[in-house]
Amino acid sequence: MMWSMTAMTPSDAALLTSEFFDARDGTRLHLSHMGQGRALILVHGLFSNATVNWIKYGHAATIAAAGYHVIMPDLRAHGQSGAPQDAAHYPADILSTDLADLVVHLGLDNFDLGGFSLGARTIVRALVTQLVSPSRVILGGMGLAGLSNWAKRGDFFRRVIDRFDAAKRGDDIWMAVQFMKTMGVDRTAARHLLASLVDTSTSALSAIRQPTLVVCGSEDRDNGDPAALATALPDAQHAVIPGTHMGCIVGKDLGIAMAQFLCDTAPVIGA
Repeated sequence: MMWSMTAMTPSDAALLTSEFFDARDGTRLHLSHMGQGRALILVHGLFSNATVNWIKYGHAATIAAAGYHVIMPDLRAHGQSGAPQDAAHYPADILSTDLADLVVHLGLDNFDLGGFSLGARTIVRALVTQLVSPSRVILGGMGLAGLSNWAKRGDFFRRVIDRFDAAKRGDDIWMAVQFMKTMGVDRTAARHLLASLVDTSTSALSAIRQPTLVVCGSEDRDNGDPAALATALPDAQHAVIPGTHMGCIVGKDLGIAMAQFLCDTAPVIGA
C-alpha cells in the first residue's frame, strides 16, 4: 500500500490542543494533541519535549494528516510537565508507569505507540513489564545496545550535569550541555530521572509481539545497531532514513517513515 496524505488536509491536521493530567504520585504531566482518528501516542527523547521532537519539524502533522490522533506527552522533568525535586518521585521505570497512567487517563484500549531515543526505551520497558498493550510499535533512534547498556550512556549524562558550568567548546559534553541549556532542563530532577532508567535484556524482547518499526538515521549509532534490534524482535522491520541522531528530528523523513508504516500495517476494519 502506498501512503499519501489524503485523510485530512495539512491545515486541519496541524490544529493543536493541550491538557494536563495527574500521574499516580500527583505529578502534573502535560499532553499535546493533534489530528483525529486512530490514537497514536508519541514519546520524545531525553531532555527534549513533545514540541521539539514531534511538532516543530512537522512529524506530528504528517502523521495526523494520514488520519491519526497524535497524542504527545511531555515526560516528567521535561517540557511543561512537573519536575519534582525529591528522589522519591523517580522510582525504577517511572516513565513507563507514567505512560500507563496516560493510557488510563485517556481511556484507550486500541492504540499505537511510538517513541524516539529515550521515548523508544520507555516504550520497550512498558511493553516487557506489560504495563501497556498497543497494537503496533515504532522505535526511533534506538539500537540494541541502547536498551541493555544504559550505564555507559547514564554516566555520560551525569558527567554533563556535573560539569554543566565548566564545559568548554570542544569538550565531548559541550553539545549536550548547550541542548540542556536551550531546553531549560532542571538538573536536580534530571539526575533523579537518570537513576530511574532500567536495562532490558535481549531475551526479554521476545515478549514484544506487536508489529514494530525500527527507524534510525543512516549515521545514527548513538544507541547501538538498529538492525540488530530489529532482528532481536519477533515481528520488526528496519527503516533507514538520512541523518544523525539529532539530524533525524530536524528533517522530514522520520514522520514520513512512521506514517508509511502505520498506513501499510493498518488494521482491517471489521476483521
